[in-house]
Amino acid sequence: MKHIFNKGQDPKKPTFLLLHGTGGNELDLLPLAGRIDEEASVLSVRGNVLENGMPRFFRRLAEGVFDIEDLIFRTKELNEFLDEAAEKYGFDRNNIIAIGYSNGANIAASLLFHYQNAIKGAILHHPMVPRKGIDLPDLSGKNVFIAAGTNDPICSPMESAELESLLKNVNAKVELHWENRGHQLTMEEVEAAAKWYKELNK
Repeated sequence: MKHIFNKGQDPKKPTFLLLHGTGGNELDLLPLAGRIDEEASVLSVRGNVLENGMPRFFRRLAEGVFDIEDLIFRTKELNEFLDEAAEKYGFDRNNIIAIGYSNGANIAASLLFHYQNAIKGAILHHPMVPRKGIDLPDLSGKNVFIAAGTNDPICSPMESAELESLLKNVNAKVELHWENRGHQLTMEEVEAAAKWYKELNK
């Protein structure tokens, strides 16, 4: 997978896995990582799927309708890529925190849904529920921050609340942060995510 790896100053800090939104690339979320923890390593990945020339992490059939078969395949592909990248770059495979926006947040949530040990935690900006009606692994010890918009036309508030509830039901610790906005990624929610992260890592 096309990616950037920036080695951090402190190897004990987590490695941030950055996952862009539709039409983005591996440069998009680099400023976010710096705002959250400038000493952490960063692995920023470009989605392997193109939709009308725009990179994504998995295919969809329509707005808000995921191609589940492709989602499962791409989630597995990303999880295996994390194994390879950890070996290649020498970072701790068990200390990865995903930071995703929109489509990137959805594939990060899908990692949590499908693989118990894929990531240690996640910051999800405007995610949806990746799959319905499946048994999730026990996510005890995982910390998840969800940023959602009360007026989000793509990801309804109900969707964000449902994701929070599904993750809590399998023992993840979840903080759901609301902005009175739409689907855009706001500086306020990034600052809220940074504050949440700093509280966890005191």
